[in-house]
Amino acid sequence: MSDSLVIIPTYNEKENIEKIIRKVFSLNHNFNILIIDDGSPDGTAQIVKNLQQAFSDNLFIEERGGKLGLGTAYIHGFKWALSRGYEYIFEMDADFSHNPDDLIKLRQACVNGADVAIGSRYVTGVNVVNWPMSRVLMSYFASVYVRFITGIKIHDATAGFKCYRKKVLQTIKLDKIRFVGYAFQIEMKFTAIKHGFNVVEVPIIFTDRTEGASKMSTKIFREAFLGVIELKVRSWFKKYPTTSPRF
Repeated sequence: MSDSLVIIPTYNEKENIEKIIRKVFSLNHNFNILIIDDGSPDGTAQIVKNLQQAFSDNLFIEERGGKLGLGTAYIHGFKWALSRGYEYIFEMDADFSHNPDDLIKLRQACVNGADVAIGSRYVTGVNVVNWPMSRVLMSYFASVYVRFITGIKIHDATAGFKCYRKKVLQTIKLDKIRFVGYAFQIEMKFTAIKHGFNVVEVPIIFTDRTEGASKMSTKIFREAFLGVIELKVRSWFKKYPTTSPRF
């Protein structure tokens, strides 16, 4: 059995899903993949099911009834992974904005002592390809804003390419994570740091999708902007003990 699970949430990713799956399985490590599909009307789930005939031991899919949010998809995947004993649990997009080759680097960072390894666009400058300048500036200064409000020292606070050690997800109360969009990514980092886990940034190059449609929306951005303030205020009244794992 693999010790590493890559969780990929999908909604209408038929152009990318087979290519990303085959790329991950071509890497020089035995990764398993869990697709969390939110009822894609374009047939994404069926493509995955067809591929399961070739990758029956390594490829899994969980189907949900509709668009329930990025955060709930990952929470569903985390619980699935913990129940099966994976040691290294990854978040990754389906659209190749996250280079699957970097899974090796993120895993190695955790092998070498990190509890959470973040694929960071900004830890060594600005490493983003094919984004308009307005989007780069919005993303970069969003992380500056998060650092200012929360006090965490992460350069890429909204990054969604990560590797968690099992013990992190066992310790965090996953049912208490409340945000569902990009604020989810901030909340998970903030919570891991508050619990005393070693969170490190691994430099990557982020390349915007070339196929399929972005899922970014004004609602998601607003949740992140306001959610950071709420997250900080709630932390004043909350304890984050570094307790033993609950599983």
